[in-house]
Amino acid sequence: MATPRPVLSSGPATERAGVRFRVLGELSVEVGGRPLPLGPVKQRLVLGVLLCHPNTTVSTERLTEALWGGEPPRSARKNLQAYVCGLRKLLELPGEPSRLVHQGAGYVLRVGPVESDLLRFEELARAGRQAARLGAGEHAARLLREALDLWTGPLLADLSGCEAVGAEAERREARRLAVYEDWAEAELELGRAPVVAEALAEVLAEHPLRERLCAAQMTALHRSGRQSEALGLYNDLRQLLARQLGLQVSPALEALYRSMLGGPPQPATAPRQRTERTERAVTRTDTILPADLPDFTGRQSQVRELLTVLAGSARTAVVTGPVGVGKTTLAVHVAHRLQQEFPDGRITVRMSREDGSARPLGRVLAELCRFAGLLDTVPEDEEEAAALWRSWLARHRVLLLLDDAPHEGSIRQLLPGAGASAVLVTSRCRLVGLGPVHRLELGPYPVGEAVDLLGRIAGTARIAADRPAAERIATAVGLLPLAIRVCGSKLAVLRQLSPAEYATRLDGSPALLDELAAGDLAVRTRLACWWGALPEALRAALRSLGQLPSPLFTLNEAMAVFGQDGEATMRVLEGLIESCVLDCSFSEVSAHAALYEVPLLTQLYAREQAAS
Repeated sequence: MATPRPVLSSGPATERAGVRFRVLGELSVEVGGRPLPLGPVKQRLVLGVLLCHPNTTVSTERLTEALWGGEPPRSARKNLQAYVCGLRKLLELPGEPSRLVHQGAGYVLRVGPVESDLLRFEELARAGRQAARLGAGEHAARLLREALDLWTGPLLADLSGCEAVGAEAERREARRLAVYEDWAEAELELGRAPVVAEALAEVLAEHPLRERLCAAQMTALHRSGRQSEALGLYNDLRQLLARQLGLQVSPALEALYRSMLGGPPQPATAPRQRTERTERAVTRTDTILPADLPDFTGRQSQVRELLTVLAGSARTAVVTGPVGVGKTTLAVHVAHRLQQEFPDGRITVRMSREDGSARPLGRVLAELCRFAGLLDTVPEDEEEAAALWRSWLARHRVLLLLDDAPHEGSIRQLLPGAGASAVLVTSRCRLVGLGPVHRLELGPYPVGEAVDLLGRIAGTARIAADRPAAERIATAVGLLPLAIRVCGSKLAVLRQLSPAEYATRLDGSPALLDELAAGDLAVRTRLACWWGALPEALRAALRSLGQLPSPLFTLNEAMAVFGQDGEATMRVLEGLIESCVLDCSFSEVSAHAALYEVPLLTQLYAREQAAS
């Protein structure tokens, strides 16, 4: 049997090269801080419309209407395709999939939340409103102000001559004003009336008919000791409504006006104190990590790699590998060594239940928000809760360890879009849908490290006295760290059992998985949880591969047990590789010359399942 080999990633993956799309003002695109030339007006108009609806299919009819109104030329379709082609080339980055794709009856522009000022605005506004509803006024005001600061002018100000852009700009301006009103009310709750009075003066001059905005300004003026101005503002609005629309002011605004008549100006309310029931201090030094194993062994190159990546510019690192290979142990060891780099906290969150199924995202978000000290309760809406979490994460330097992620969807909304926080993910599948993250594939131990771990558990002198027997033990269990730990624990207790005798018991044992249990530490239990979470198609493939005499096999051997042709067999094997069930070592460029390898204990478990 060939010795299993540890597999390392080919190097750190880089994020998209600092792409920034701006529509809250004039249209612009920057890559690495440098603006891109966006081409002729109609090409820019196509880009602007797509950016107003990111990650959504925009029909060709809608784009045609935006470009030519109700009188498109006969060549409209061809011209639109040319503009799209020009944008696709403009936005193309080496090694990255195309951002602009044809889908259905239109086009989709793929944009990340941190890349678009519009998406960032909506995320901050949503989180700010939710924080205000739940009593976290300080946090709400900060988020809403940050959202408003993204605006440098009207939406797509340089393309305002287009009727479609004008309608969209009007809709987005109404949204901006609503956020202004939310912000003003949050600041008034905190006793900052003078700040609100100064900020709203210009906005209200541009939009004098918005009653909610007027109410906030009246309150701000009144609490700032400017009672006559507050009352005058009400009279101005009352006359304007009557003259232009033939309407009266709302009962709520009239009640506010009457409350101000005859009484002295109200002093500014003192800022509300934060309590455990609203928002606790945002600077934290919490650490919620499992204990670092005192007998952690080997993996030095992988430890250095992760320390370098997480302390550097990368925000997300993913450690993948088969069951029992030591992913969590490695991640926890690295997290313990990064205290100085992440002063605001290090936290581990378990992403799967004991049976291998995914934990509900809502519960995970509630756990994270409690850690952050944001709120005692979290929004019922998962998107709002996720936005609130990411906004907090962007303002802090936290290391988040997401352990045993079952799939990409379970963690995607938890990842930081900006800021100095980092995420370390462990998973039994490769999470290929996450895109450009740093990846490290963890394989079984080299023989030397496996023997070292065995000695640390069973006794260094005892193992050193019969190193060949120790190597036989390690090889018999596939050099899997979990299995090595079980073997070491059994030898430590069964002092009458020599390493040589134990090696003989393990060599080729038909009941090897039964041997690999020590107390509640059992390889079979881990394999059963993993097996239950696998799709049935992969379980069926593994049951077939269990028929092979060795964990190592070729494509032709797999075709024989599957009873399928080469193309169909390759698709099955690729699915197993993505799920970290299979390793493929290419010694030549031809796929038919590749050597595939199922972890030894995985193959044994698959055989048992096939037999049952």
